[in-house]
Amino acid sequence: MPHETLTRESVAKHNTPEDLWCIIDHKVYDLTDFVDAHPGGSVVLEQVAGTDATTAFYNLHRQEVLQKYDDLAIGTIEGEKSEVIVPKFGDLSPVPYAEPLWLRPEFKSPYFKESHRAFQKEVRKFTEEHVKPEAQEKEKSGEYISQDLIDKMAANDLLAMRLGPGKHLHGKNLMGVVKGEEFDYLHDMIQAQEGVRANARGFQDGNMAGMTISLTAVLQWMPEGELKKKVVNEVLTGKKKICLAITEAFAGSDVAGLRTTAELTPDGKHYIIRGTKKWITNGMFCDYFVTGCKTDKGFSVILVPRDDTVETKQIKTSYSTTAGTAFVEFNNTKVPVEGLLGKEHQGFMVISKS
Repeated sequence: MPHETLTRESVAKHNTPEDLWCIIDHKVYDLTDFVDAHPGGSVVLEQVAGTDATTAFYNLHRQEVLQKYDDLAIGTIEGEKSEVIVPKFGDLSPVPYAEPLWLRPEFKSPYFKESHRAFQKEVRKFTEEHVKPEAQEKEKSGEYISQDLIDKMAANDLLAMRLGPGKHLHGKNLMGVVKGEEFDYLHDMIQAQEGVRANARGFQDGNMAGMTISLTAVLQWMPEGELKKKVVNEVLTGKKKICLAITEAFAGSDVAGLRTTAELTPDGKHYIIRGTKKWITNGMFCDYFVTGCKTDKGFSVILVPRDDTVETKQIKTSYSTTAGTAFVEFNNTKVPVEGLLGKEHQGFMVISKS
């Protein structure tokens, strides 16, 4: 934090490339050692040397940029105070109508309760502190979501909440403010709205979007047993990842046109899966694939674990590769029949109602 009290007259004397100060929002910044590192070049800084550069700075940059280089601040202008409001994690925006009206104390809603407000604050705080910084970084690099962030979300039950209300939340204390049994569709809406505040489209899909459209099928359609318990626990604790593999290059999402096949072995204990899938979100880093297959009398959905016969290749979509979008190839992949979701040949029901 700036500790010196300076005058505008004294700042004006530091107006050369070798001794360059400027004022931004009533704070004084020493940019002498930053001139050569400035992304916009040295000339821009030389033009504001010794002056108040507040307007010029905010015409080009967001406040986050200034916070990133806070160590360059050396003092404040005598008798002046900063005018820019720097929000803390979880704070509501002071801009009129920037927030839903139910969050404003002067408005009342018959639908949103105190638990919704407390929940919103905690989810926003988590998103701004943990998700957004990584999202912005990965969006630029194209790298996949880190295991560290997945672990943090799992520890706070955010992965489980992404699936909406249900028994999978019972017994949990969500974000320390909502009992799992009381988590409703307004809470669900809140976590979705707050999650996108990371403002990174590709990363948002890379952040377990595949799980939200595939694990629901496992929860609803896989018979109760050790396999279901194992898969659900692995995914919701972040140890394994799961995605939905329906779309194909020749058929899109048209189930009737799918070419991937699943044939029973003579002993009836396994399926042999052969075919390809395309545009599979999170496919590059997933361990399980909820896969649509043609069976001899229709269409079936089967949970396929990744092994040496499953090959994934990255697809560079129009947004960031951090979504992990993949082309998936199943080369005679052998899967136990316990992986069948719902009834054989009736897989359309599984996909349409999950």
